[in-house]
Amino acid sequence: MKEIKIALLGFGTVGQGVYELLQKNKRHLGEKLGLEFNIKKILVRDKAKKRESQAPDELLTTDFKEILEDKEISIICELMGGVEPAKTYILSALDKGKLVVTANKAVLAEAGAEIFELAEKKRIFLGFEASVGGGIPVIKTLREALIGNQIERVTGIINGTTNYILTRMLEQNLSFEKALEEAQNKGYAEADPSLDLRGIDSAHKISILASLAFGFYIPYNKVYVEGLDEVDLMDLQFSRDFGYIVKLIAEARKIKNQIEIRVHPALLPENHILTSVRFNYNAILIRGDFVGDILLYGLGAGKEPTASAVVGDIVSSAEYLFAKNHPLIPYPKREEKESFIRPIEEGVFKYYFRFSAVDRPGVLSKIAGVLGKYGISIASVVQIGRQKRKGAVPIVMLTHETKEEKVISALKEIDTLDIVKGKTKRLRILD
Repeated sequence: MKEIKIALLGFGTVGQGVYELLQKNKRHLGEKLGLEFNIKKILVRDKAKKRESQAPDELLTTDFKEILEDKEISIICELMGGVEPAKTYILSALDKGKLVVTANKAVLAEAGAEIFELAEKKRIFLGFEASVGGGIPVIKTLREALIGNQIERVTGIINGTTNYILTRMLEQNLSFEKALEEAQNKGYAEADPSLDLRGIDSAHKISILASLAFGFYIPYNKVYVEGLDEVDLMDLQFSRDFGYIVKLIAEARKIKNQIEIRVHPALLPENHILTSVRFNYNAILIRGDFVGDILLYGLGAGKEPTASAVVGDIVSSAEYLFAKNHPLIPYPKREEKESFIRPIEEGVFKYYFRFSAVDRPGVLSKIAGVLGKYGISIASVVQIGRQKRKGAVPIVMLTHETKEEKVISALKEIDTLDIVKGKTKRLRILD
């Protein structure tokens, strides 16, 4: 049986998951593949730290050069997270001729052009299935299974933390704060959940998926991002009254010769296939010109699903190692043309508006007048009166399709009216 020696960079949740999987299923992998996968070194910051999975002391090292210069180690798995030093380690490993597997979405979304370029130049295997969707095989699907298709759209719920929060808010009438606290108690949200709540995590992931789908590298800073700041329980309830469910959506779609790529909360029709994705599950809907729509669904994070994806890439890299085949499918190319990315202002959507207005006659007509001035057509409206009580009341509207730049201008003017109290809530509707 041929032996393959591996190094892990990082021994946190994912690193320990990979270690446990390779230990538990070593015989299973050997029987299936005729290969023996052995971890020779694990890079850690502190060798004395107590961990849930304890590896033998002789496997632990704090010196990356010890791994890089070891000729017996052929595959390096970067499982650290963050941009640096992960970027430096990945580039050094590729330059040295090591095969690299990474679960790091941030480094690919922010420094992927350089990493992909070096892997292409060296004609060497770079596996990154675990960077998006945990155990969901979305990377292989886009790169291999759908290679014969021109991808038209990738739409997904790709952050389990926010999906869990929105599910619990809607189904149990919980406040945002209460749902977040529950997610943290269950381990579905970090102590500092800002990257999830601000949409950054989803933006990193859609950057990678869009780069694969459309063939050129789209960095994270080209993604339009909105988080859950604008959503509260009232919006979820009003949306459901209109027949919609609110989800944090990441989408990249081709419109003529441009790519529209964004992350934001959106209203989906109750019968949309993505509205059934609840709690901390993820789903990615891909549309190809020949295959049509396909849906990939599963746990998008966690030790076991992510470790499964990493080991899948380890096996793929071993195939490359022994077959001596150069990767046929190219990595996303560096693309400098700004015109490829469609500005959000050019987007065309239906909209949900929630105004907070004083409760007196003529208010609705004033708001409608401003919308009409900018050519925004109202599809439905609900005005909730307080009867004999004083103060602002919600007015909720749904619009027909209109251009984003018109909405920006109209709401800016409406929010200056003396009848409007507070900033207008605005969410896009995706059918």
